[in-house]
Amino acid sequence: MGFLENLGLAKAAPSNAEWKILNDAAQLQQITADTFHKPVVLFKDSTSCGISARAKYELEKNWDFSADELDFYYLDLLTYRPISNQIATDYGVTHQSPQIILLKNGQAVYHTSHHRISVVALRQALSENQDVK
Repeated sequence: MGFLENLGLAKAAPSNAEWKILNDAAQLQQITADTFHKPVVLFKDSTSCGISARAKYELEKNWDFSADELDFYYLDLLTYRPISNQIATDYGVTHQSPQIILLKNGQAVYHTSHHRISVVALRQALSENQDVK
């Protein structure tokens, strides 16, 4: 068992989070289209970074969103860095890691990184962007 597993930081996403894996740049076109029906959150994870592992753990531990509220995509950016670069280009958001990006109606309406990533902050961003057209 590795260091992160001993700390409980490398656990899999809970089933209620319903994370989808982002592993193909072609998915971004469909994700953008989907944002016109329901918000989408992208979580960019640097799998070798302790801060990233902690942010992921906190999201998993506190996740209280339903699948009806939003779709949640997970990106292992060490494996799929070109997709992360495409996200930066497509949505005009500077790459950071770890990072969450909230997409609505085809655009990034909120993003944050590192220790500012939380379910509370994400829920607040969703309520503040409820009427984004």
